[in-house]
Amino acid sequence: MTKLKMTPSEAIVETLLQEKVEHVTGIVGSAFMDMLDLFPTAGIHFIPVRHEQSAAHMEDAYTRVTGKCGVCVGQNGPGITNMVTSVAAANMAHTPLVVISPSAGTPTIGWDGFQECDQVSVFRAITKATVRVPHPKRAADCLRTAFRIAYAERGAVLYDIPRDYFYGELEERILAPHQYRVDARGCGSRESLNRAVELLAQAQRPVIVSGRGVVDSQAKDIVAKIAEHLTAPVAVTYLHNDGFYADHELMVGPIGYMGSKAAMYSLQEADVILAIGTRLSVFGTLPQYDIHYFPEDAKIIQIDINPKHIARTHPVEVGIVGDAKEASLEILKGLEAKIPQPQINEERLNQISARQQDWEEETVNLAMVDGNPINPRRALLEIQRALPQNAIVATDIGNVASTANTYLRFRDKGMHIAALTFGNTGFAYPAALGAQLGRPEAPVAAIIGDGAWGMSLHEVSTAVEQNLPVVACVFRNGAWCAEKKNQVDFYNNRFVGADIPNPESFVPVAQAMGAQGIRVDSPSQVGEALDQALKSRKPTVLEIVCDGTQLAPPFRKDALALPTRHLPQYSHLDYKNWE
Repeated sequence: MTKLKMTPSEAIVETLLQEKVEHVTGIVGSAFMDMLDLFPTAGIHFIPVRHEQSAAHMEDAYTRVTGKCGVCVGQNGPGITNMVTSVAAANMAHTPLVVISPSAGTPTIGWDGFQECDQVSVFRAITKATVRVPHPKRAADCLRTAFRIAYAERGAVLYDIPRDYFYGELEERILAPHQYRVDARGCGSRESLNRAVELLAQAQRPVIVSGRGVVDSQAKDIVAKIAEHLTAPVAVTYLHNDGFYADHELMVGPIGYMGSKAAMYSLQEADVILAIGTRLSVFGTLPQYDIHYFPEDAKIIQIDINPKHIARTHPVEVGIVGDAKEASLEILKGLEAKIPQPQINEERLNQISARQQDWEEETVNLAMVDGNPINPRRALLEIQRALPQNAIVATDIGNVASTANTYLRFRDKGMHIAALTFGNTGFAYPAALGAQLGRPEAPVAAIIGDGAWGMSLHEVSTAVEQNLPVVACVFRNGAWCAEKKNQVDFYNNRFVGADIPNPESFVPVAQAMGAQGIRVDSPSQVGEALDQALKSRKPTVLEIVCDGTQLAPPFRKDALALPTRHLPQYSHLDYKNWE
């Protein structure tokens, strides 16, 4: 292949085209303007956001729904540092992401010049790698390295290039992705797969835990066949409610905070756990509802693409480093060879069905408790009932958004895009915009508290500008309710910083920004309003007025303690002196 003369900017853009990058998200800046100038001719759409944090959230979700690595960019210094939170979130979510990070020009590095920041040091701890371009002639090579690591290690990579390195001349061969990285993943070692099959064949009470890897590799059908062969209930990991089919008879729901008791009771009695495409995170397996559901004596078979995650939080009997789909397929083949006929256990099926029904009745009954004006659980229930089967739902963090883990059900091609364990507020709405970019035909909604909405409502302008018909379901309860619940339980109803003095309504704000605005203050209006908004195919803010006193349990009861005070001026705040 002949090398061609080009500028570093041209080499970068041509490499992006080879990676099938159709758009880049960020805010315009002089540092990368020479590259940006090429985008229209190259056919790359630049999507300007209102805050750089939103850019990485959008690309995080875009990658989750398409499987293609997202790309974002910002001005050196404050533009790039504005992305710290969202890049850290994508990295912890195991989402491939490349951050094009222009940095200060080489002639002025170290002089504390305008917008100078050691961005590599800032991002080193929150990315899989930071790739610094050492010379303009290495612009394309280093970008290839960034994509290679992002895909291989499933996370964010910083591609740092001094702003003066966009200029000049080099000779470069523009390579196709297959020439510098490998997409295909193996199934794991034959020995480990055989041991897994043996354990599952002998198990009396096997349970499957389906995680993000199952979603990414599109392995739900294979997981279903394994479950049916063993009559094994299937739980999904925390905030991956789309990890299995909600309408399957063996689906018992999500584990983790505000998860399903049906899943927890099923897992509690397991003798063998097949954990597919999950790192079995600490937070996602903590006791809930006072149920210590993750069994200490069960034999765990863990499948993960990253060897660093095997047995990281729970000791395993068999660890399989491999693609969730490929490994599951081999396990299915092994089970079918060892046990030709499915092990249909009617008693277990009846037990699973009873647990599903009990949990469904409990969640509906909790939702039907009257609220003033709307019980947030009721709103979540009505949203779930109104969502089309192919809907994509992005959820934020907080009291209401996390309670959605109880209510969201996904069938067909529906997807759950959640903030996950980084747990930052302001995630859901820009993520929903990115998901809509990735799947333009799908109905997309975001579930957001009014606290998180204050961090993201500026992106309504982006939705209008880009014609992204996302419905923001904003739960207006007037407080940071997850923290308010802590102040109720641990600080004797002393509320400091928990209340949010909102505008009178978010509807005129949305309309002023060019979007539709709908306000509902009755439970019976929620489903109809959401249906109307989704069918309109216009950016919409659905303001749901909720009861701010109906609060979910604390995220972690072990994270706080009742206050003990020693100085006399604070003694009245000591829990022993509460009346």
